[in-house]
Order: sequence, then structure tokens, then C-alpha cells
Amino acid sequence: MHTGSVTTPFGRRAMTLALVKRQVATAKIRPGKTVSKWKVFRDVAEARELLGLQDRSMAVLDALLTFHPDNELRQDMALVVFPSNVQLSIRAHGIAGATLRRHLAVLVDAGLIVRRDSANGKRYARKDSEGQIENAYGFDLSPLLLRAEELALMAQQVAADRSAFRKAKETLTICRRDVRKLITAAIEEGAEGDWASVEAIYVELLSRLPRTPTASDVLSVLDEMQLLQAGIVNRLEMQENTENISSNDAHDERHIQNSKPESLKELEPSSRKELGAKPREIRGSLGGGMKAFPLSLVLKACPQIADYGPGGAVQSWRDMMAAAVVVRSMLGVSPTAYQEASDIMGPENAAATVACILERANFINSAGGYLRDLTRRAEHGDFSLGPMIMALVKANGLDEVRRA
Repeated sequence: MHTGSVTTPFGRRAMTLALVKRQVATAKIRPGKTVSKWKVFRDVAEARELLGLQDRSMAVLDALLTFHPDNELRQDMALVVFPSNVQLSIRAHGIAGATLRRHLAVLVDAGLIVRRDSANGKRYARKDSEGQIENAYGFDLSPLLLRAEELALMAQQVAADRSAFRKAKETLTICRRDVRKLITAAIEEGAEGDWASVEAIYVELLSRLPRTPTASDVLSVLDEMQLLQAGIVNRLEMQENTENISSNDAHDERHIQNSKPESLKELEPSSRKELGAKPREIRGSLGGGMKAFPLSLVLKACPQIADYGPGGAVQSWRDMMAAAVVVRSMLGVSPTAYQEASDIMGPENAAATVACILERANFINSAGGYLRDLTRRAEHGDFSLGPMIMALVKANGLDEVRRA
């Protein structure tokens, strides 16, 4: 039975207060406490990363446990094993001597075993006249018995974290698939909205995942991916509701016209002013009322935007909108400000406006505030992109531009 006395290590190995504390703690093992040594070993193996152990350390601990004659660790029996390094090396699958000593030190530092060194550093046991072990010098396994509950909780926590990580990765995979297919469907079926910007956000989120992501990496991207998915679904639902309302309004209008054909002329005013409609209502959600300028003209006025396109070039409006998303982020323009500009001006004009802001970035204190101001002016019909583009064309020395 272990007495709980404190011994110091043999030779040059230093004694520390942590070693003293661990040796004293072994004297506090509850009387009669028993645990399966292989159950404790499985818990240690499960929690080995938390304990700072490698596979070789586990092999050495496994070998040490095989020298304990019983399958249980009990408080009322000797728990010191005393194999030689040769015997340990054989049972640890032929591990080299220097490696063996290093991993024994790791197990001691992890608080899983305690050294009980003899006067000359040899490992052996003295038996009494009845053949019972009286004194043993080697490695004490008492810390495994003492910490059995703690190690079990650590193993459970590791298992729970691993399960949560696996579920998070599965959820992210499904969410990625849903977002990708929703964006593709929206683009192919011509749904209203700046889907190039949405796609750019999706690509940026995926780029933040390293080759071997941690749980925090996955959870961070998953949160934002789910927000993006919710935004896409919400936008598509709003469009569907708008289309249903428009269909009902058209049905009601046809009904009125058919019931009162003589009033048709009164329902067709000669000008928009007579309609009393606001500019935004006339233009529509994609900014159809603003003139879309030729891409070649925008690039001549704003050559810097090409550096941010796919592959360092802008060859289409799709490339222009992708580049605008990058520039928007670089200039500190919020996604909501850019989305509002796209809704009011149209995606092409919003991208061109960002390109113009990039050209004049040195003269603008707040790119986001400037874009919001231009958006408000465009909503009320007080802003046209043409003068801004032509001013930049002239500033770049291109006074004569052939309009497509």
C-alpha cells in the first residue's frame, strides 16, 4: 500500500514544487477506491491532446500498465511498477532508449505517473518474508487512480467537442450547397437583385476556410453563411410576393377596363407628372430608369477598377460587378449601402459609381457616406452618372470618346 511519502528524483533530474504537490495528492486517494486500468487508459487516450501527449507517450503508458499484475488499480495495493528500460522498450514496440526516456518524462510532466527512484536510480522491489512487496522503486501509477474521474470528464468533453465539430462541418456543407444552388437558380432565371455581389460574398466566405479548419473557423463561417442563406431566401420570397401582388393588380386593372371601356382614355395620363408617381416607383427596383453606359466608356473613365477584376482585368459587366464588390470592401463601404445603391441605380450603374469613387478616393473622406448620398439623390431623380463619368474621362485626357 502506498504511504504517500515524498521522494526526489535520482541524478540530475530536478525536483519541482509541482512534483511535490502530485506526490502529496496521492496520499488523499479515497479508501477503497478502485478503477479499471484499461478504462483509465482509454480516457487518457481520448484526452491525449489536452494532456499534451503523443502516440509514443501512449505506447509507453500502455507498456507500463502491462507490468501491473491486476486489471484494476486499487487504493489498498502497491501501484509501483519497476521494469527496466529494455523490458519497457520491448513492450512499447521497440521504441529507442532516448525516445523512451523522453516520453517517460512527458508522462511525469502530465501528472499521470510519479517517479519513485531508489538510492542508486535502479528500479526494483524488496519483498518481505512472506513474499509480499515491501518497498518498490520505479514508476507509481497512483495518479491514474487519483485522477480517474477528472480524466473521464476530459474524455467526455473531447468526445462532445468532436461530435459538435462533425455536426458543424456537415451543416456548413449543406448550407454551402443550398446557397450555391440558390444563387445559380436566381441568376439563370433572371431574379431581380445584385446576384454578382451575393456570389462574391459567398466566394469570400469560402476563401476564409483554411485547408485544415478548426472548430472556431467552421463555426465562424457557418454563422455568416446561414445569414447569407437567410438573406437570399428572404429576397426571393419578397420577389415572389411582389409578383403575386402585381399579377393581382393586373387582373383587377383588366377587370376595371373591361367593365368600363369608355373610361380607358382617362386612365392614361399624358406624362409621368400627371401620374403623381415618385421617381423610385417609376424606375423600379433595378434602377431601370437610369441610363446604363457602355462598359468601354466606364473603363476609360475609371481604369483603376480593372486591377481588382478576376485575373486583374475587367472584360464584362459581370467582371465589373465582381471588382466593385472587392473595391467596396476595400473602401469601407458597407454591404447594405452597396445593396441599396444596386436596388436604386441598377447593378451596372452601382458598380460604375463605385469605380468612379475609387478614382476620386483621395478626395473623399467617407466613401460609404458619399455612396449613400448619391443613392438618395438618384432615388429622387437628382443624380445622373453621365456627368461624373465624362468629368473623369476628361481628367484622364480622353476628351473625345466614341459612344457605343
